[in-house]
Amino acid sequence: MATAGNNLSSYDPKDLPNGARFNVGIVVSEWNSVYTNGMLQGALEVLRNCGVPEASIKIVNVPGSFELPLASQLLLEHVDGVIAIGSVIRGETAHFDYVCDAVAQGIKDVNLKTGKPVAFCVLTDNNSEQAAARSGGEHGNKGIEAAVVVMKMIALRSHLSDSRTS
Repeated sequence: MATAGNNLSSYDPKDLPNGARFNVGIVVSEWNSVYTNGMLQGALEVLRNCGVPEASIKIVNVPGSFELPLASQLLLEHVDGVIAIGSVIRGETAHFDYVCDAVAQGIKDVNLKTGKPVAFCVLTDNNSEQAAARSGGEHGNKGIEAAVVVMKMIALRSHLSDSRTS
């Protein structure tokens, strides 16, 4: 297992852009909230450490992970980038596969359609122990990782936009 014994959420804040001018959205699934709330806290920690003003962070709740792509697309009308936070835990039916595939494809499509970054922060675990390990446990916090991604991608988009106008 690639994550065995590894906390994958380590980052150096000096490697991240100053977010004082960034507007960041976070869409959080209410389903499996014990895990999604942990990832939300990790994401907020990174955004605050990067200087994103509290007033520039927009948090939207949705019922489940399936709703993340649409909510992200709607939120992108008001922000520079979005962190889409969800948790899908395998059950006894194929429902897990359909939801995971739809969410991953949907978020990818929103990225390409809007040209703005949506960080995929959706746990797709086999059981609750794996979800706990990735939402603030022994393997770190995917919310931290997704916030690092969105900060870097907003900065990249901004840099490329600025270079076109100069």
